[in-house]
Amino acid sequence: MRCDQHRLQKRIRALRSKHGQKIESTVFEKLVADIEKSLKRRQHRAINLPKPQFPDDLPVSTHRDNIAAAMAEHQVIIVAGETGSGKTTQLPKIALSLGRGIAGMIGCTQPRRIAARTVATRVASELESPLGQAVGYKVRFNDRLSTDTYIKFMTDGILLAETQGDRFLEAYDTLIIDEAHERSLNIDFLLGYIKQLLPKRPDFKLIITSATIDTQRFSAHFNKAPIIEVSGRTYPVELHYRPLSDSDMIEGIIEAVDEINRLHRQADILIFLSGERDIRDTADALHKHRLPDTEILTLYARLSVAEQNRVFAPGKQRRIVLATNVAETSLTVPRIKAVIDPGLARISRYSIRNKVQRLPIEKISRSSADQRKGRCGRITSGICIRLYSEEDYKQRPEFTEPEILRTSLASVILQMLSLHLGEVNHFPFVEPPNTKMINDGFTLLTELGAVDDNRKLTEIGRQLSKLPIDPRIGRMILAAKEENGLEEVLIIASALSIQDPRERPLDAQQAADSAQKQFVNDASDFLSYLKLWQFFQENAKHLSKNKLRHLCREHFLSYIRMREWQEIHHQLSLLIKESGWKINQIEATYDEIHRALLTGLLGNIAFKSETEQYLGARNTKLYLFPGSGLFKKQPKWIMAAELVETTRLYARSTAKINPEWIEKVAGDLCQHHYFEPHWEKRSAQVAAFEKVTLYGLTLIAKRKINYGPIDPALSRELFIRGAFVEGEYDSKAAFFQHNHELFHDIETLEHKSRRQDILVDDEQIYAFYEARIPKDIYNGKAFEKWLKKAERDQPQLLYLSRKDLMKAAGEKVTLQDFPDKLLINGVTLPLLYHFEPGHEFDGVTVEIPLTLLNQIPQSAFEWIVPGLLEEKIIALLRTLPKPLRRAFVPVPDVAREALETFKKPTVTFREEGRFLEYPKESLIDMLTRYSHRRLGNPVSKDVWGTLPAHLLMNFQLIDDEPVDMSRDLKALQEKWGNHASSTSQQQIAEKSGLEQEKLTQWDFGDLPEQVTLRVNGMTVQGFPTLIDQQTDVALRVLDNPNTAQQSLRGGLRRLFLLNLPTNKLHKQMPINKKLCLQYMKIGHCDQLKQDMLTAIIESIFLIEPLPRKQAEFEQRLTQGKQQVMQVAYDYATVLSSLLEEYNSLNQQLQKISKPMLPSIKEHLKHLIHEGFIKEIPITQLKRIPRYLKAIKRRLNRLDQDPQKDAKKAAQLAPLWEKYRQAEKTPELIEFRWMLEELRVSLFAQELKTAYPVSVQRLEKIWEKISTTD
Repeated sequence: MRCDQHRLQKRIRALRSKHGQKIESTVFEKLVADIEKSLKRRQHRAINLPKPQFPDDLPVSTHRDNIAAAMAEHQVIIVAGETGSGKTTQLPKIALSLGRGIAGMIGCTQPRRIAARTVATRVASELESPLGQAVGYKVRFNDRLSTDTYIKFMTDGILLAETQGDRFLEAYDTLIIDEAHERSLNIDFLLGYIKQLLPKRPDFKLIITSATIDTQRFSAHFNKAPIIEVSGRTYPVELHYRPLSDSDMIEGIIEAVDEINRLHRQADILIFLSGERDIRDTADALHKHRLPDTEILTLYARLSVAEQNRVFAPGKQRRIVLATNVAETSLTVPRIKAVIDPGLARISRYSIRNKVQRLPIEKISRSSADQRKGRCGRITSGICIRLYSEEDYKQRPEFTEPEILRTSLASVILQMLSLHLGEVNHFPFVEPPNTKMINDGFTLLTELGAVDDNRKLTEIGRQLSKLPIDPRIGRMILAAKEENGLEEVLIIASALSIQDPRERPLDAQQAADSAQKQFVNDASDFLSYLKLWQFFQENAKHLSKNKLRHLCREHFLSYIRMREWQEIHHQLSLLIKESGWKINQIEATYDEIHRALLTGLLGNIAFKSETEQYLGARNTKLYLFPGSGLFKKQPKWIMAAELVETTRLYARSTAKINPEWIEKVAGDLCQHHYFEPHWEKRSAQVAAFEKVTLYGLTLIAKRKINYGPIDPALSRELFIRGAFVEGEYDSKAAFFQHNHELFHDIETLEHKSRRQDILVDDEQIYAFYEARIPKDIYNGKAFEKWLKKAERDQPQLLYLSRKDLMKAAGEKVTLQDFPDKLLINGVTLPLLYHFEPGHEFDGVTVEIPLTLLNQIPQSAFEWIVPGLLEEKIIALLRTLPKPLRRAFVPVPDVAREALETFKKPTVTFREEGRFLEYPKESLIDMLTRYSHRRLGNPVSKDVWGTLPAHLLMNFQLIDDEPVDMSRDLKALQEKWGNHASSTSQQQIAEKSGLEQEKLTQWDFGDLPEQVTLRVNGMTVQGFPTLIDQQTDVALRVLDNPNTAQQSLRGGLRRLFLLNLPTNKLHKQMPINKKLCLQYMKIGHCDQLKQDMLTAIIESIFLIEPLPRKQAEFEQRLTQGKQQVMQVAYDYATVLSSLLEEYNSLNQQLQKISKPMLPSIKEHLKHLIHEGFIKEIPITQLKRIPRYLKAIKRRLNRLDQDPQKDAKKAAQLAPLWEKYRQAEKTPELIEFRWMLEELRVSLFAQELKTAYPVSVQRLEKIWEKISTTD
């Protein structure tokens, strides 16, 4: 037998190679026995060779002798003939009659499984042999063969799969490739494969059958092989062109049907349409057209077998059959006498760009049009109406483009690689595909992991080539093994390998949807297959075949396809078990199943956009198929078993997926885009963000990753810049601490000196480290490991020096001018420097604890720091008004000269740093005095203008943490002073131990002016004082010296009163009824007595300096008691005169009405008001009657010359207004009485003044007061 030859020859060669060696006799005996067995089998086949008979009524029979002669003479022949000529059934018998089929079988390929089965049955019947004996068939996962089979019918896919185990096709001595004109992918590949095989098999015969379409191409491919034409029985066909004008196709079809009815009413009509939708619409239109005694039938691939069979079993009624192009050559519809051809068909085309198998509607070729026309000339003369013009027909291509030029080549390439058939570009295809198609096939195989970057088969590819299914489905099965989901994925893979068993008849669509609703899964159409499988398997266990068929009909399921599904699953399961793989016993999860499926469907993923549209791989726009279980709740991410373009690009058999799966499954297919690489201190490595895409779809928009291994060179640079130049690195290494401190010192020096030309730029620092750190170091971990070794040999390797970090300009800056701390009132305060114009910290900032807020004078801070002092004086001089500024040019020289005359701040160096101490006199006072000397005239302190912020000390208030900040200390004291006092006084009181309550006598020892305390680690000044509590006195220690001094007077007053016989003194007060009556218009008589007593106490006991020792207090008390009554009589005398004048003046004021009267009354209120007695010392009180008389004189003269009065008032007014607005210091109070003397001088000069006064003199005095504030 031919199939044994290679194996036996190999064994013979092996024995010959052992010539001279001892070989056991059993080896020879076994070889001889096998050879004899093969010879006997061949003899048996020769003896039992069937004797075929040939029907005379078939056209091929008349050409039998010519065909036989050609077969005997040539290795390849081509037999051309129309459908019905008998080629398919008679050619295998002719080969059998020539003795073919003995050494090997006669193989006959068919494009479709149904054809392989039915033709095998027909030929077996003609040879009078049971099917499976002399004649058998094999289709996918199903066969009827035996060792006695001579003729084997099979699909071209089966033969292609057999090349995996039988590379030289030694099972056959003859092959018939039937229906070659269809030019399917398998046919074209087989023709190329066999062409390579023929020289190696001279005994081999090849017969190619074809309709009369492009047979010369086949002949040329096989070196001008002879063509034998077998004419079928044909009748003339009347051809009419009826191009559509304004009417649509359905209207054109109805008009053509009417035309045929007029010519031949009873003719059965075959109408070619492009798809199911057109068939449904046309059927509806024809039903509405109400054609009498007419049956309307449909024929397309997705119809159930029962509905297809109706077409081949004509009844008594005239029939109109609506069919796709399946009826062109593959199937012969009986009794057809008329054809209507719209000239269109859905042609499967693969889009390389979108990786989508499209089904666009296209114009058919001329050969297809002729085939359609020939369908109605088989039994009698016919009529063909073309719904396009003859001109259109002539312009169409002659032949339909072969499938290999319009489909994915992945499966073919996979087989070629597994069979080692060489480069795809050099393979002898009948029509070689272009390079783009080949590259696309490799792209899919790469996506599946079947080939590597060099286009060599991988282990996955080798496993895929052994599976007789689509590579994508095979890839799912391989992945299911890893995902522990073989049980479920085998079911789904089997389902995807067949036509969907779920049927949806035109006339029962709603019923079908309702019956199949139980199988729907709204997350995955693939899981719907599992539900359907479980339903069928459970019912198959207890139902008979007839009942199971009935159940399938009830649920609109194709029983044949369900059985086919079972068979495919069974065969795949056997393959899996033979491979040693274990089927999972635990049910796989959703994730496991769909991750496995995803491995085969990476090109069919899609992302939901804002509309109902999905964005698929390579920027394709697609939609969920309306029949999908996911259609109502459309998920964000899906994968689809297939993408098919009809009216739209639809995703069929879809499932919801997690985008995170895609990256893992796709692996190196994903594109990684990196952006924003940056140093991260915490992880001590360079990180970046990664965008992961697959076929243009963004899987991960932004994910942080370690960038070091991806770009070591850039990562090293970023590592050095971030860790060492910027100092963003946590390291305990000595060099790092040293460099950091040195860097900080020099950077601080820049801030202090307000210069940016001291520290070298970053590039020089980078260059230092770059030259010393190895090229392969780009993160902290690797650096620390290297450093540990490097420092053993060079401990100072990474130590920076001041010379490395400082430019030459920095040598001129001295730290003495920029101290670190300020020593004021015995308290040390830190100074901070910052150089950033406009920033709130720009300049010098002093940190002031809240406890010390009330103890610090603002004026001292005018000195700021020595390094900025000259700049500040220059700035101050430049704020002078222009007339004054002329005397201070050149300003820088004058500023230096002025600074030389000042007692400047001092800076001392101590262990803790450099300490600054301010002079007691403020800078403004010294500069004002210097300006006075330079100009020769007094200069007001108000003359100095506003300075830039950095030349004013910045005060940051601290209470454990910052609470406020301002360059105006006074504002801070006003805002926070009370809070500071309550806080600090409590702490001071606790530390001092001096405070006492309810004091009525001086029995607490001496009262110091201040005490020094340590509070929270700080030196704080406390100011002891006495507080008036009305009924007693409290001893307190305050934080503010001014407040303490003010409180002391009141406390002493109360303590003196408590130690005097106040009740007795009240009774002895020389205040009679007349004096009380005179005081009535001002206040109550009791108040008069109390105020007089208070005034007496002030004048006798509270003369500066106030007593702070017990002895001083007691001495004043003893001496003062003797003076009280005498002073009381003095007060009574003065008051009697004063109040008499006051009441007289009031009576006069009530009688007149003058324009100046309001200002006069206001003046009077300032002199005489409730409480005035205790406010005015008696020496001044004695002068008030004269002031009152002056007012009366002014009133008397007002009538005589009011203008003169107004002029005098205008001279006084500015000085009075200044007094009113100013803070009432002791100097100002004295100035107030000078103003009263000036009033006497202006309005009643005859009354004389106590001392010389004038407007000019008082103006000078005011200038002096204001400049010394």
